[in-house]
Formats: sequence, C-alpha cells, structure tokens
Amino acid sequence: MIRVVVADDEPLARNRIRRLLSSEKDVEIVAECKNGRETVDALDQHQPDLLFLDVEMPEIDGFGVMEQIGPEQMPVVIFVTAYDQYAVHAFETHALDYLLKPFDEERFKRALQRARGHLERSRSGEIATKLLAMLHDVR
Repeated sequence: MIRVVVADDEPLARNRIRRLLSSEKDVEIVAECKNGRETVDALDQHQPDLLFLDVEMPEIDGFGVMEQIGPEQMPVVIFVTAYDQYAVHAFETHALDYLLKPFDEERFKRALQRARGHLERSRSGEIATKLLAMLHDVR
C-alpha cells in the first residue's frame, strides 16, 4: 500500500487529486492539508510514502515544508503547482516529478507510475540491506 498525503491550499485541487487517486487500489490517502504547517504535522504523524505538494501555500511554502522535514524523513515528492518557474528548484530538492496545473489524467498517471517504480526500487533495496545484515549477524 502506498500511503499518500495531499497538500494544496486550493480545495478544488485537493479534490481532483483525491478523485484521481480513488481508483488506485494500492493507494491510501492518510491526510489532506491546506497549508504548510498542517503538511509538516501530517508528515510527522503519518510518515507517508508519497506527498503531492503544492509550492505556494499559506504559512510555509512547499520548499519550506521540505526544509523543515529534512531529506532523511521526506517521502517521495511530486510537486503540483500552477507555476512553472519553480521547476528547476523542485528538481534541485530531489522532487520525483512536477505536475503543472492544469494537468490531465494521463500525465497524473505517469507521475504516479514513476512514484510506484521509485518506491518499489527503494523497498527492494531496503529488503536487500536487511537480508545482508541478517547474513552478517549469522556468521
């Protein structure tokens, strides 16, 4: 199961993402946030796998959220914004994808599929590391 937080100050944008995710059997939305402070709190509380993150939000912007959480605790990030000028900065902060509003369903599905692939590779690496550690302990 992919645990998701949706963070956007626009209710229509949150509703659209929720609707697009509703048909995904392996996705669970664990929180929806309307500002940066709520997002930081939700990330701390739920520790999701994936974050759909708006850039311009009240209180703390998307980049501020990433800064406060830190790279070690940050889930996979897909930025969702109406502003193309933040794209370079988003990828500099290691965002996986950047959806420019308005995006279509096909583009959204491609971003979600990239996230799935990234999470699967990450989980496989974690399992391999644990197995190697167990083998090392047996010796």
